[in-house]
Amino acid sequence: MEDDRVWAFEESLWTGDADHYRESIDESALMVVPQPPYVLESAAAVEAVAQTPRWETVTFRDGRIVRPQEGLIVIAYGVEAVKGDERYVAHCTSTYRRVAHEQWTVVQHQQTPPLTADARAVSS
Repeated sequence: MEDDRVWAFEESLWTGDADHYRESIDESALMVVPQPPYVLESAAAVEAVAQTPRWETVTFRDGRIVRPQEGLIVIAYGVEAVKGDERYVAHCTSTYRRVAHEQWTVVQHQQTPPLTADARAVSS
């Protein structure tokens, strides 16, 4: 998957509807999010995120992409997501695996909001 497509796919996970999310998350996915229960697995991960309201705009900063082997992509980035008056800032990682030609699923996703750093540092 080309870099532009990687970023478009990741953005769609923040802004897409629940059906898109269900199609994009692997059945063996693991996620770490900043709210209880913190660690989500498989169907629980899909349902937890599919039921949350989608973000209206998403801005990525300091994005990195590595391809450690054929059919595996790992990305890391800072994100600022906005919906209405709500703003969310975090550092994230996602891992994709190719399951068929031109079909990728998320097998890992993690979000860490700034803990000690100024939250504006991600959006600078």
